Amino acid sequence: MAHPVYWPGKYFFYPIGNTSAVCLTRDLAPDEPANILLLGCGDPRHVLYTIFCEPQNMDRMLDFTCCDYDPAILARNILLFTMVADNQQPHATVIWNIFFHMYLDEDSHSALIEQCKKLIGLSGSLQQWNSSPYGPTIKMCTEYTLTELRRHWSLYVEMQDLPRQRLKSIHDAFTKQAKESSQKYGSVIGPARSSGPVMLKAIPTSSDQFKKYWTKGVTFSDPKQILAATLLNPTFVYSLGGEGCSVHYGTDPLVPFHLAALFGNARSSVSVADVVKAAKSEFTDWCTAFHASITSSTVSSPPVIRLFLGEATVVCRALRAFATTGALKLGVPVAQWKAQLIQLNRDEYTSGGAPVAFNVIETSNLVDYLGLLNILVAAAPLLSTSAGSSVLYTESLLFRGQDATKEFAEHLYANISTISLLIGLCPVDYLTGFTTRSNTHELMTYQAVKGDTTQFHQVTTWKSPASGDPIAVQSGDQHRPVVFDPDQLGTLFYDMYHELFEQEDAMNFWRLNQGNLKKAFSGSNIVHYMRESFVLLLKFVRERLNISEERWSVAMTRFFDLRDADKSSPMDANNYHDLCAHLHRHSVYSVPAFYHGRMKKIGVFSKWDTVPSLLRIILVVPRDKISPIQSSLEQLGTPPLLCDVRGNWSHNIFTAIHVAFGRVLPVGTKAQPRVVLDEDMDGWKGDSPLVMSFTMPTVLLTDIEPMENLSVSFGVRSTPGTAVLVSKLGLSLSIFSAKITDDSHVYVLPEQPLPFKKHSPARTTTSGLFAQIGESGAVAAELDEECELIASLTSRISVENQEVKQLFGSGASPEVTQISPCVMRVAIGGYLQDVVYPFPVIGSQHRLRLARKSLYIEVVVSVSGPFKSDGMKLNPFPVVRASESINPWSIHRVNLACLPILDARAKKVDQWLNPHVGSMMSARERTLRKKHEKDALMFVKDTLHTIFVRSSGIQGGSTHRLFSLRDEATNNCDTIFFISDLRYDLHSHTMVCDGYVLPLTHDLMPKIASALAKLVQNGSMVNVSVYEGEMQAWKQLLPAFVERCRTSWKHGDNCEYKSQGKIPLAEVMEKDPLCSCGRGKDVQSMSKVALWAKFAPYVTRIALSPLFAVSYLETVGRDPAAYRCFVCRKRGKPKLMTCGGCKKVRYCSKECQKKDWKAHSTKCKA
Repeated sequence: MAHPVYWPGKYFFYPIGNTSAVCLTRDLAPDEPANILLLGCGDPRHVLYTIFCEPQNMDRMLDFTCCDYDPAILARNILLFTMVADNQQPHATVIWNIFFHMYLDEDSHSALIEQCKKLIGLSGSLQQWNSSPYGPTIKMCTEYTLTELRRHWSLYVEMQDLPRQRLKSIHDAFTKQAKESSQKYGSVIGPARSSGPVMLKAIPTSSDQFKKYWTKGVTFSDPKQILAATLLNPTFVYSLGGEGCSVHYGTDPLVPFHLAALFGNARSSVSVADVVKAAKSEFTDWCTAFHASITSSTVSSPPVIRLFLGEATVVCRALRAFATTGALKLGVPVAQWKAQLIQLNRDEYTSGGAPVAFNVIETSNLVDYLGLLNILVAAAPLLSTSAGSSVLYTESLLFRGQDATKEFAEHLYANISTISLLIGLCPVDYLTGFTTRSNTHELMTYQAVKGDTTQFHQVTTWKSPASGDPIAVQSGDQHRPVVFDPDQLGTLFYDMYHELFEQEDAMNFWRLNQGNLKKAFSGSNIVHYMRESFVLLLKFVRERLNISEERWSVAMTRFFDLRDADKSSPMDANNYHDLCAHLHRHSVYSVPAFYHGRMKKIGVFSKWDTVPSLLRIILVVPRDKISPIQSSLEQLGTPPLLCDVRGNWSHNIFTAIHVAFGRVLPVGTKAQPRVVLDEDMDGWKGDSPLVMSFTMPTVLLTDIEPMENLSVSFGVRSTPGTAVLVSKLGLSLSIFSAKITDDSHVYVLPEQPLPFKKHSPARTTTSGLFAQIGESGAVAAELDEECELIASLTSRISVENQEVKQLFGSGASPEVTQISPCVMRVAIGGYLQDVVYPFPVIGSQHRLRLARKSLYIEVVVSVSGPFKSDGMKLNPFPVVRASESINPWSIHRVNLACLPILDARAKKVDQWLNPHVGSMMSARERTLRKKHEKDALMFVKDTLHTIFVRSSGIQGGSTHRLFSLRDEATNNCDTIFFISDLRYDLHSHTMVCDGYVLPLTHDLMPKIASALAKLVQNGSMVNVSVYEGEMQAWKQLLPAFVERCRTSWKHGDNCEYKSQGKIPLAEVMEKDPLCSCGRGKDVQSMSKVALWAKFAPYVTRIALSPLFAVSYLETVGRDPAAYRCFVCRKRGKPKLMTCGGCKKVRYCSKECQKKDWKAHSTKCKA
């Protein structure tokens, strides 16, 4: 396991997702097959919405692997999928009731029980399931998955026959939770989040709906329907929390659905019934699309949905192990508190084509529960390197620090550029400086209630940092491992290690949290990392960078030298052997002092055949030792657990423990001891002891102090939050302890290191690159003096060409230019060499090192990044061609047919749309604009803002749908936009202009001259001035805005992008940047306006959208600290209060608000 184990406390069951549905293929070309892994999949909203968003005539393969560690989640999902597969439209209401209502009417309950019985009858074995009608579409990744799902379907059927008192107890638990949830909040923000830019408008109605749902357990408004729903829904009763009510108090059936269009288009107030109707309508659309995808005769590749029951990081390790070794058995339990070992389904993985490499990995908000580094280390190795568009999504909903907008970067424990070179992935918006997904509604809410919320929703898109360079991608060289100086690498590792664990010491904790003590104290039991987590990071980095044994030894020696010298974290000494054990176990590094020579055959080892360097310690904790302390532990929530080994003068802590209820059965011999664990399936409600195991070095029992002095204990980790247990457990916080020689409670077993597979990078091709001088070696990364930042990247070219040798030797100097974000071109006497770097670079600041005798050239560059020159600034909007697919890299795709149209005549559209499109710019960009400074991206945002506000009519009165880009320097125009509609980009919480672009070229003008003259004269065209550098940016942006909405046409063999080998085709005025493949396609809307119709054959459909600043990089909008009181003009210290009515003015105190009320009341609009 990569994550510490917690005392389980109260388990929260999430039968319904807590964020709105997203399209999982938003970063893939529509003709690219999609292998999608969902870790912590939750309910099926993302799967259904992704299928719904698929273009009807793009028949590509969709293969979903859905992983969750709660079998109830998967059991409910299969119920939904199979009922939709079986039934037609009229049954959607029953399916809605079964999936979303806590209480059911007779008909819905009967339908549920009937479906469960059907599934039970088809799931007696994997073979039986595979041959069932559902087998081709719904597949099981492990036999254990099917067994557990079947058990839950049986529980659902049997619940109606439970004894009356037991049923009453369940009902009482739901009644109690319903009362608490309905009274817990005033305003409920979570359900309104799915309304995106209209979030603030949606909060009152969403809050009312939430309270009604928890009061009645249904979404009905009809009193008769409410009264008829009296039967408790068994799919809400059973979960990992056992039998009863474990449903999370914030559960809301409308959260998965997109409500922006409902509130944004409303011409009057929106009622709870309206909200439910809109959600049910969207649900019906999803179900209809799913049913069609698996039953339509026109679909040649119906989607496949695979179910995998297990903890996310374990699932990742199992899939990775099969990919590298072919092993179906990993030898690791499926999750904590379970003894079942993970074993892949042979039929699916050996011969069934189940994917183990994915071009999309969605991780839900597991970051909040497992930690960002753990997620990246587990999931990144599963990303396909053969697919240029491979993408990993991370998501956080909670924050615990002082500034939610900046917390993301802190969770990496290293500079973003540095960590990106280590793991081979980087946030796309970090490189481009913008995002097309809006979180400005989150920012506005966060700023309005700052300090009073623990939620801030943030989604991050990770891709290979060089995959946005079309030339680097064509070369196939972007995945080549970078080389680090081993001493610097060891220093970087230690700095990360120190930051990960320094707060284990109380003095460090208090020192580092002086400004945030309340939150830090309440969150001190939330620990995501242990020594094994760090070791798995090292293992991943070493394998990915293919570091040699010699260089790795230097790095680890440096790491341990620094660790030994650092006395600032005394508690680290107690975890030293835990670290060493896992370094050895994972074959990452063997500390010479412990892992050499033969181990002593003394004590418990005297009769062993061989004594290995590692041991597996199993501690059996009697149930009666847990019961007295159980209530105290549960009051703390989820305190972290550990085991330790203590002697008279030694104390060693082990945090990588595994726990499960059951009985240990010895099956080996004294010479070769071995045990099996017979799991108690009743868990906490059973009577078996709690069994835990961990790995430790053998030397602790042979070389430190006499074995009879040593005890092994199970207890609670010491944190500020667990200090209250000292009075009950003592200073050691030990729950149970036994002598290491106590063979009734302690089993000492041999443990073998896990195999280390040396990574062999695939041989790269250099298609499209010049290599006329010689061979380019691996890129070397040099860190700065502090070993934190990437100081430079260096590529060495060996001069091998004979003519170049003569030129170079006689003093010829190379000329170096940057031809793309990651590629530098070296030229000597007409001979060219292209050098690919693994990260965007600042080529204009390159340096050369010339070795004329040794015959090599070194090109030294700095890495680019936010607000730096070159790099992705050369083209922040790349459209990348990988193999036969063409795809925008930094702008997500949309299927315009699935996006609702904005009603510009709706009530108060300006109140939400104006601030939404006005929030594109950061505070930095606003300053640039105010000072009339030049910045191409800022100029583009300004132009987009003009197009949005004028086409919607929210500024300047009437709506205008025709725009021309006019170069300010020459007054020439070569680009015209026809805006057909404004649409809600639902899952990205923003808007798009659905329209057409007409590039004006010399070849085209004679064909359209007459029509163009009429258009200019009578078309109410808005001329938008573009400034220095902006027209080039638009030429780069147009292919991305076109490509993102391509759904009905494909790039043909004669595509100019392919024949000319570049996108865009041109970046200068009066040249067309677009290929002709989409010209005249999907142009039905052009016929709606008579003056537009004649241009239909020459336009290409386009989807313009805002480009938002990145909140973790810079302040978006106004810095909250910069606001001043409307009356006295003082800054907000500690914070200003916003007028509750109009929310447009702020006051520093009640006195100032009262002083202004007489004047303000006449203008305030609630």
